[in-house]
Amino acid sequence: MAQKQRQKKSNTHYVTIKGTKEGLILHLDDTCSFDQLLEELETKLIHPGTEDSSESPKITVKVKVGKRYLNKPQEEILRNIIYQKKNLIVDIIESDVITREEAEFMKKENEITSVSRMIRSGQILKVQGDLLLVGDVNPGGTVAATGNIFVMGTLKGNVHAGCEGRKSAVVTASVLNPTLVRIADQFINEEENEQVYSGECAYLDEEDNTIKFDRLHILHQIRPGLNRL
Repeated sequence: MAQKQRQKKSNTHYVTIKGTKEGLILHLDDTCSFDQLLEELETKLIHPGTEDSSESPKITVKVKVGKRYLNKPQEEILRNIIYQKKNLIVDIIESDVITREEAEFMKKENEITSVSRMIRSGQILKVQGDLLLVGDVNPGGTVAATGNIFVMGTLKGNVHAGCEGRKSAVVTASVLNPTLVRIADQFINEEENEQVYSGECAYLDEEDNTIKFDRLHILHQIRPGLNRL
């Protein structure tokens, strides 16, 4: 029985290597110890006849570690082992485990911050995630959010939704007459806009990368993900 267990253990594969057009993918077992992983990784990355291959192009490696959490020193050990093998360089290490900081960031990104006040000229209100403003934004005032912006009032100032690059962000208001609208990295202002703002919502049409305005009732068709709200 003990002999069968040892044989089963010795036949266990902790490292699986898959070749793609972009390079190599290393699937690393997430149930064994880190030392066992390193031992097999050292063995599997030995390729005979590569001693004189320094002139060959580098091969990128994507490392997938599953549900294993790697701290920074462990990541460096993995990178160094792979880097020491000729022509291999780590592109990314992917883990299904997220840190507490990442979890908190994701939580904030999906939260709605509710504010009840008027944004006057010269004032700036910026939040992480979605913003629900109960009040007006006067000319010269600015509201910004990394997510969507919903204004229950008159929006006459500046507005920037998706201010960290989220192109799916939208802007809505009871009365939408802004001085400047920005969504992600695109913007439009009242001086450059030849058409009168028409509608209660603004969104970025990713097909032509332009900001468009429409009636509020069509928003669920354009951004069905808003139904989570």
